Amino acid sequence: MIELLQDPWPWYVTGPLIGLIVPILLIMGGKQFGVSANLRHTCAACTPGKIEFFQYDWKKAGSWNLVFVLGTVAGGFLGGWLLSNPEPVNISQQTVAELQAMGIRDFSGLMPQDLFSWQNLTTLPGLTVMVLGGFLVGFGARYAGGCTSGHAISGLADLQFASLLAVLGFFLGGLAITYLVFPILL
Repeated sequence: MIELLQDPWPWYVTGPLIGLIVPILLIMGGKQFGVSANLRHTCAACTPGKIEFFQYDWKKAGSWNLVFVLGTVAGGFLGGWLLSNPEPVNISQQTVAELQAMGIRDFSGLMPQDLFSWQNLTTLPGLTVMVLGGFLVGFGARYAGGCTSGHAISGLADLQFASLLAVLGFFLGGLAITYLVFPILL
């Protein structure tokens, strides 16, 4: 049974499961799936200042969202620590060769340790990737009116043109970082 949870699930199982979350949330309580709104509710609950963006009734708007965030963190912990697969991540040889050409050599975990480690955070490229990248993701999610999960799963399911534009922007941004920024940083 534990192997079933540790091994990657095929796309034709996980895709429909994720896709079913959208109508279930809408039918059960008129809720939309997304993470960036949850971050706003968390900040509104924890920010003592008078920042206008966080001045609303977060208890009414987002109490379920806080449970969603806590469940996401707990699920990530369980999935990443207790149920982690000891086998290396299976990525294509072409990807390995391209990453090695950029100086990334350690593929022992879910993320390349050459980029994502506490030790690398003290280097300029590592600090740039973590801090600037995190800021750009947060700013982009707010500017786009939602995060990748909200737009790609809920927005596209609702046939929202703005979500299509946002998802295209997310993918184009990812490609630009991969092919233009990472080669400079590494």
